[in-house]
Amino acid sequence: MKVFDKVKEYILMQLPVSEDKVTPEARLVEDLGADSANLMMLIMDLENEYDTTVEDDALGSIKTVGDIVSYIEKRIG
Repeated sequence: MKVFDKVKEYILMQLPVSEDKVTPEARLVEDLGADSANLMMLIMDLENEYDTTVEDDALGSIKTVGDIVSYIEKRIG
């Protein structure tokens, strides 16, 4: 399963949004309505899924679904 598909799956579990709204360009807060608690749960789920750690300093640069996907792809190489 591609990283995007897995990220999308977790977003759909966390947020009450329709599947077609979860695109690489979708902004987590502005477009999908995520709050800080949603984002932390999403990050924790993805850290467990991919056995990696999202660094605190990276959190500020993660604004879109695509940002999450790119970050994870770089971490898991």
